[in-house]
Parts: sequence; C-alpha cells; structure tokens
Amino acid sequence: MPRDNRTLTADDILPVAQYELIRKDKKQEAVERKKLTRLNVGPYATALFENWDSMWLQVQEMLRIEKGGAEQLADELRAYDPMVPKGSELTVTMFFEIDDPVRRDRFLRSIGGVEDHIAIHVGSHVVPARAEGDVERTRESDGKASAVHFFHFDFTPGAVAAWKAGEAASLVIDHPNYGHAALIGKVTQDYLTRECF
Repeated sequence: MPRDNRTLTADDILPVAQYELIRKDKKQEAVERKKLTRLNVGPYATALFENWDSMWLQVQEMLRIEKGGAEQLADELRAYDPMVPKGSELTVTMFFEIDDPVRRDRFLRSIGGVEDHIAIHVGSHVVPARAEGDVERTRESDGKASAVHFFHFDFTPGAVAAWKAGEAASLVIDHPNYGHAALIGKVTQDYLTRECF
C-alpha cells in the first residue's frame, strides 16, 4: 500500500464525485490532526507538520477546486508527494502570518534567509531545515522572505533514536530578526513517531 511505502500515487486519489461522499469526514479528521501537528513559534510563525494523510487531502482538495483532470493530478503529485515524510525525516509547512499587509511586508523584508535559520533540536541533536527546492524562498532582488515555506528535517539515526526515546524536542528559529523556539509536546512527538519514522 503506498501509504505504508510513504509515497502518494495516482491510485490513491479518488474521483472527485467519490471524494465528495467522504469529504466532510476527511475535513473533520484534518481538524483533529492539526491539533496534534500545529505549532506556533513566536508571534508570527506557525509550523504544520505534514504526513501522508495531510498531503492526500491537499491533492484531493486541489482537484476538487480546479477540476483539472489527469494532467492536474500529475502536477499535484509532483508538488505534494515530496512532502510526505519518507521514513527518516519530518516535513513542515511554515507560515509567517501578520494580518496587516504593510506590517507583513515590512516583516518579511526583515527576515530574508530565514530558511537557513530553522532547526529541530532533539536531545543533543540539531536537525537543520532543508528547504523544498521547488521555488526560491527569499527573493534575490530585494531579500524579501516568502510568507510560506516548505521544509524537510533529515534526521540521523541518532536523532531518530533520541526522538523515539522521547527526549525533549523543540522547533527553533534563530534568525537575527526573529529568534523564537517552541517545545514539541509529547503527544505530538508520539503521533509523529507513528506517522513519520
């Protein structure tokens, strides 16, 4: 089964009409999942740990909205399958959110290169973020950071062992203009162990 193989394939995706029959339940599952996988890091950053189910839902929703058929499905799988954790990593979508557009623009211009200042700390291990390579995350022209980032955290065997042993874990941003950390709770750690390692 592809879920067990940690990959998302066309065979996993339901026709839109069939998806509509279970959509309400799947959206409710997502609400419950986000209670375990959402983490605020300081006042403006929200990290969302991803898994097979979250990426499956994303593909289904995109197909439902855009109705692009087989060609769109191929594009969506190329975009979202890489964010399914492959067995020795965690993946995160991170949002920098400020309601006021002027303040948001000023803030994003102040945190250029933030993608190089993010890591998961677990016990004595530091696991740096690796940005998903699909688009540039800080514009070269003006140094403005994107409001949305996609990260992989590639765990060494020692870091996986520390994580599974329940050693203290946190998500850390150490950018000079945005330095914050958030503890990853035990319930979240246990859930991600089952889903990702």
